[in-house]
Parts: sequence; structure tokens; C-alpha cells
Amino acid sequence: MPVKAILWDVDGVLAETERDGHRVAFNRAFEAHGLSWRWSVEHYGELLAVTGGRERLMHDMRNRADAPQVADERDKLARALHKAKNQFYAELVRTQGLPLREGVQSLLQACRKRGLRMAVTTTTSRSNLDALMHHHFGADWATGFDAVVCGEDVAQKKPDPDVYLQALKQLDLGPLETLAIEDSPGGVAAARAAHVPVVVTRSIYFANATLDGAVAIGPGLGQRQGWRPALPDPDAPGPVTLDDLIDWHQRMELTSQFG
Repeated sequence: MPVKAILWDVDGVLAETERDGHRVAFNRAFEAHGLSWRWSVEHYGELLAVTGGRERLMHDMRNRADAPQVADERDKLARALHKAKNQFYAELVRTQGLPLREGVQSLLQACRKRGLRMAVTTTTSRSNLDALMHHHFGADWATGFDAVVCGEDVAQKKPDPDVYLQALKQLDLGPLETLAIEDSPGGVAAARAAHVPVVVTRSIYFANATLDGAVAIGPGLGQRQGWRPALPDPDAPGPVTLDDLIDWHQRMELTSQFG
């Protein structure tokens, strides 16, 4: 069955936003609220096992003696911190920029040139998505995508498949007519639960994570070496191409053990 749409995750796939974007913005939100909390690179990596920024805050506060003890108060603080964090994140993107990962731009252009449909399938907030995409593609960035599903659009975040099920419904496609690009165990689990084939581009925080069920897994779209299954010309210069993704998709039944 031919690929008719590429489904893009955002954080860790389009850009390495977590360590130098979201984490920094959370720490600025803590400071703005007079809190001494600071999330180190290592601790934030541990918190990424919890999907969703507000959910990470709630999880972290359970282990803090100086956090509100009443659940409703913790939830109120988490919502306030998350709102402030999103504002700081947008400012970071606007003033410092968070570059796209290598190979992303060329693959986006190839999809558009060949008329392959695309969707954004993320459980980050719409404001965070818009900040990043506006910075790189301008105010009308959403016109390049046939579906955009964000955290506010789903009842359950990844690893729940809701984000993918909604995208498939908007695209009016079956799961095997699509191919997702993910970087995290939760993202891969969400895609596979929706029966969507998935290619994994490892990101900084999930460089060594166990990732099961991918049709291909590698270090990033910007390089041809280090992929499983191996590309036919791994020593050639240049990024992973759209034809490479299509080939992996066509061979997925034979390569599904890779991951």
C-alpha cells in the first residue's frame, strides 16, 4: 500500500526543543513565580517519561516538600507555571531560535514537491507548536499541512493513540497509508497502537532508549549512516530522502523486527 501522508511529531523530531527550549522555559517560569526549583538536564530527561508539560509538573511536585500539599492547589500552580512556561518558550524561540534538525527541511520540501500530504501529530500545546513553526515557516505555516493535532485536541496524550486516530480521521486515510516520524518510546507506542508504521529519528534525550516496533530507526534524518535497516548507500553524502522512507514503508513487514 503506497504512502499517502507523512505524520510529523514535533519535539525531538522537527527540532531538539526539549533540553534547550522547554526545560529552560520551565526554569524561567519557576524563577518568575519565586520558586527555587530548577530542572537540570538530567532531571528533565527523567521527567520526559511523563508526557505533557503540566503533567510533568504535577509528577515532579509529588516529590517536593515545598510544593502545595492539597491536590487542587498543586493543579492550580501547575496550570499557572505551564502557562508562564509557554510564554517563555515562545520568547526563546523568537529571540534565540531553535534550529530544525538536519534533514527535516529537505524532507518537508520533497513531500510538498511531490504532493505527498502531511500532518502534525504532537501532544505539545498549540501555542508551543505555533511559536516554533511560525519562526521557521511564517505565519501561514499551517497551510502546508492537511491536519494538525495538538495536546488540546486529545483526551489522552501519548502513548495513547488518540493523536494518531484523530489525524487519520482528518486525513480520511487508513493507518497503513501513512508513515509517522517519532523519537520517543511514548511516541512510537502511540503510533503503533493506532497501527501507524513509524520511523524513529533518535533525539538527544532518547539516544539510547529501547524503541520497539519501528520499521526503521536511526540517528536522524540528516545522515545516512547508522540506520537499521541500513540504507542502500550509507556512505553517500546527503540526508535520508523521501524515497528512503517510502522504501522502508514498502518493506515494513520484513523489517518490523528492527527497533
